[in-house]
Amino acid sequence: MVLMGAIIGAHGIKGEVKVKSFASAPKAIASYGPLVDAKGRAFALAVTGQASPGKNGAGQDILIARIDGVGDRNAAEALKGVELFVARERLPQIADAEEFYLADLIGLDVVDQHGVAQGRVIAVENYGAGDVIAIDGGPKGAFDVAFTKALVPVVDVAGGKLGLDLPDGFFDRPEGEPEDAALN
Repeated sequence: MVLMGAIIGAHGIKGEVKVKSFASAPKAIASYGPLVDAKGRAFALAVTGQASPGKNGAGQDILIARIDGVGDRNAAEALKGVELFVARERLPQIADAEEFYLADLIGLDVVDQHGVAQGRVIAVENYGAGDVIAIDGGPKGAFDVAFTKALVPVVDVAGGKLGLDLPDGFFDRPEGEPEDAALN
């Protein structure tokens, strides 16, 4: 399942909701058919407008939408925080080998610049400052890497591989940090 958006609040009194779209073209979120939440509930969205962009165009990905079965503000407010997903196979195919969906990275084998296996991609997260790749199952255990061209120069989805170029000392502990500091 691929996260396509999230309901961030109610809009007005007639049951419309504000949806933050993660689609490259924000309004395309409604074109994938019913979206589902983590519990498997289906949500058929009909985009009715776009929120006013804030300063510097911020908020252009915030849409106003109607959801089948939601007819008043209370019902809309109850959906705040619901994440909306679509099955990966319902997304358009990508013709360019240099492009991919972030969801396609999950499960790829990870090797460093020396060809040493470092594990597998278990997640791709974004905490606001850019995408971060979570890796686990390698000799160094779990670790995260910023998803930048400098640190991740090789993305070979077809070949099932992600190549890292880690700086010297990447896995070194800061001076004075005890071995078990990560456990506290």
